[in-house]
Amino acid sequence: MIAILDYGMGNLRSVEKAFEHVGAQALITRDHAQIRDAEGIVLPGVGAFPKAMSAIRELGLDELMAERLAAGIPTLGICLGMQLLFERSTELAGGDGLGFLAGEVGPLDAPGLKIPQIGWNAISWKRASRLCGGLPDPCAFYHVHSFAPRPSEADDVLATADYGAEFVTAVEREPVYGVQFHPEKSGPHGLRLLGNFAAICGVDQVRHAA
Repeated sequence: MIAILDYGMGNLRSVEKAFEHVGAQALITRDHAQIRDAEGIVLPGVGAFPKAMSAIRELGLDELMAERLAAGIPTLGICLGMQLLFERSTELAGGDGLGFLAGEVGPLDAPGLKIPQIGWNAISWKRASRLCGGLPDPCAFYHVHSFAPRPSEADDVLATADYGAEFVTAVEREPVYGVQFHPEKSGPHGLRLLGNFAAICGVDQVRHAA
């Protein structure tokens, strides 16, 4: 089972339905016992970084995620959830993140372009990964964001895209994974990525998106 963390921010049901579509069991939960039993964790998120971190800390999910990562449980951050994996963000008054990846989240550098970026954007994979297995390069995914991470470690970058300037849109430092885009809104390619994550977690799939 894959635990989709419910801390009050994010498109939880759409992520759950996407995993169901690829035949992987997923559960929306904030229950610590259920999360400890999960073979994988997904941290979704839509909204402001400081508010999200406040909710995560209040529910004790920050310490629980650190515990599960130390046990080798694969964890995938989606959109804001990916940003929360980093050490800090400059959004609003700024604030500390979960610190599972080194680096800071800052505004998109896109002079003259509409912010937030909303729509499809082609991404380029920077290296091989089980997360992007079977996906083309470049590959289009659906983005909705005003901020993007700036990893301190170049090896953590899995994919980039361009919107006025290059930005990081996927990261990986096993067992931590993150995508700035919304795979659950990105058609067959997004479903393939979620199916790949389920496989990384060792979760059986009834069927797999083409």
